Formats: sequence, C-alpha cells, structure tokens
Amino acid sequence: MENLHIIPILLFSVIVHEVAHGWMALRLGDPTARDAGRITFNPLPHIDPVGSVLLPAVLVLTGASFFLAWAKPVPVNSSYFQNPRRDDILVSAIGPISNLVVAFFCVIAFAALYHIAQAGSLDGSTMPGYATEVALNMLSVGIPINIVLALFNLLPVPPLDGSHILASLLPDRVANAYRQIGFMGILILLLAMRWEPFQLAFGTARAWLQAPYNILVQWLI
Repeated sequence: MENLHIIPILLFSVIVHEVAHGWMALRLGDPTARDAGRITFNPLPHIDPVGSVLLPAVLVLTGASFFLAWAKPVPVNSSYFQNPRRDDILVSAIGPISNLVVAFFCVIAFAALYHIAQAGSLDGSTMPGYATEVALNMLSVGIPINIVLALFNLLPVPPLDGSHILASLLPDRVANAYRQIGFMGILILLLAMRWEPFQLAFGTARAWLQAPYNILVQWLI
C-alpha cells in the first residue's frame, strides 16, 4: 500500500504522452484527436481500464520489478499530413519527448517543494507535513517513471511509438509487413522484459538517460 503514490503520477504521465500525440497531430493538420475530445488532461477520455488502472495497480501492489501502463491510443489520421512519413515521425516522437519534459518538471517541483518543506520545518506527523511527504515521494518517483515510459515507447516493437518511427523510415513494402506484427508486439515485449540481457540493456539505458536528472536534483537541493 505504501506504493500507491506511484499510480497518480504514472496515470498523469501516460495521459501527457497521449495528449502530446494529439497536439502534434493537430499542429500538422490532423484534427481527429481534437474532434474525439482527446486533447485534454481530463483523465476520463484517456483511461484504458486494463492498461491505465488494473495492470499498474497490480504491478504496484505486488511489488513488481517493472512498470507497464498505457492509455487509450490517440486516433491519428495520416491522410491529413502534407508529408506523411515526416509527420508520422514527429507525432510518434513527441510522446516520449513529453515524458522527458515531465521528468524535468518533476525535478524542478521536487526541489522547490523540498526547500519549502525545509524552510517550514514541516513535521510528517501533521497533515501538511504528511501531504508534503507524499508529494515529494510522488515527484521523486515521477522522474524514473517518465524516463522508463520514454525509453519503453521508443522500442521499435509494434504498436509502440518507436515502431511508427522505424516504419516511416522503411520502404513501403517492408513497412507494411512490419506493421502486421500489430498487438503481438505486446507479447514480444512481455517476454523480452523477462529476458536478462534485455533487462540489463534497458536498465543501462535508463541509468544513462536519468543521470543528468539526478545531477540536476543534487544541484538544486
């Protein structure tokens, strides 16, 4: 139960990820996500009962060694794009980029709240002190969560963002065959996450990408 503070920041992060996709698509001429009411931070239109609630809760409550969550994919109609290959790459890439931005704001918010708590000598036994402690824990875990979300979504396995980027770089015939993997990619990912070499490579990449954020936290506090 002590890990429940992870769920709100995880849910917020996957929603930001999807909103970013819709926002970029709209900037490039595709109003589909806007018309579907998906460019909003209201969580209700984005929540996938399994990927946004059930699975993250089970993973958190069971103390799993990894986190996996997703929101409903934002609808995108590439026929609106002037340059479909380039624009699909931009729409796909903005999701992971948005998570890196959220991680940065978690750093800033954590440092600011830390100094406020220190200046106010807040006691964890009081309601304000307890709320501050929970918020600090949520912000601190928001950094690695968003790093993981960014890296995970960049994996070139359908239906993740990395697969859209790779497909847009491949010849049409190869790209079409590649996309046929579809949601079988989820099974591939679940198996890969239990494979030690993949875990090691992913963990190394995460540590490398998170290092500048850790340095910034130390500098700010």
